[in-house]
Amino acid sequence: MTPESLAHSHCVPRKGREHALDDAEIARLLGMLPGWTLDAGRGQIEKSFAFDDFHRTMAFVNAVAWIAHREDHHPDFEVGYAKCLLRWSTHDVGGLSLNDFICAAQVERLLGHA
Repeated sequence: MTPESLAHSHCVPRKGREHALDDAEIARLLGMLPGWTLDAGRGQIEKSFAFDDFHRTMAFVNAVAWIAHREDHHPDFEVGYAKCLLRWSTHDVGGLSLNDFICAAQVERLLGHA
């Protein structure tokens, strides 16, 4: 799988520990997503985004919300005036699944990075 193919993939329902990614696969997929980091203690990937103003921040949040709605996979947001911290995890698998990396890659594509 390439960063481009990851960004063009779509989420599928994943429930149960058998869909949780192992450490090697997490590291491999993180390598395709510059700036994304693993918070192993929380079982999630995250990235902080900076913007010039509130309007651009909210446009980003709304665009990510649209991606999340379309993929039926929803992140946690921490939003400030000119920043947004985005976190993805899959509660139904108790950690990270391929869906988290698909959505992160779609965010990168949204910003023109993939």
